[in-house]
Amino acid sequence: MSHGNASVVAAVRHWADGSGEPYLYIHGAAASGKSRLLVCAAGEIRQRGLSVIYLPLDTPKLTPDVLDDLEQRDAILLDAVQAIAGNRAWEQALFNLYNRARDARRRLLAAARQPTGRLGLQLPDLSSRLAAGPSYNLKPLSDAGRAELLRIGAEQRGLRLGDAMISYILSRCPRDPGVLRELLDTIDRSALAEQRQPSIRSIGRLLEQLERSTSDPQTNTLSAAEEQFQPNAAD
Repeated sequence: MSHGNASVVAAVRHWADGSGEPYLYIHGAAASGKSRLLVCAAGEIRQRGLSVIYLPLDTPKLTPDVLDDLEQRDAILLDAVQAIAGNRAWEQALFNLYNRARDARRRLLAAARQPTGRLGLQLPDLSSRLAAGPSYNLKPLSDAGRAELLRIGAEQRGLRLGDAMISYILSRCPRDPGVLRELLDTIDRSALAEQRQPSIRSIGRLLEQLERSTSDPQTNTLSAAEEQFQPNAAD
């Protein structure tokens, strides 16, 4: 994650270990890293032996009653809150969950693409709940940051990716840091299977496979739920 997001990462880490504010709101554009950040925070909490749920509210066919009894968990992470904005039943259910979580002294982190004031919420009380704790803007990675992510990730995996290979990847790969990490994992597996370092040709072949998979929404899933939460990581 870019250095400009250091305060966001620190706040989420403190939220995850229980030393920070109990309620946070994270907003940022698509592919800025919100989902990755929340998933990694959930993993940290789970490793501490606590109960936690990560719930993307844009999951198809969800109904408001999915929020019932979530306050039984030690920590609640709600992603894609913008998906329920303007739906009165959903907004009321989320407002009620906030109240129950507060009464039960549970931690709650919400994320959306827009700040609370621009979500288009119909329930003023919910807007005030979402804005009650600190709010942070997660900035997307710049091209230089994406190149750094690839370079560091390759070094961690023992891969040799030269500047030409990195430029080639960035010219063809989606901007989403999560996709970049999945590509690095795929390159790593391929290199191990072939017992040789990657080449432009082998990376091109893997990118073609990635393009086919990301064009199918049923195969475009987040695959790093267990990844450690690091300051240099993003979704």
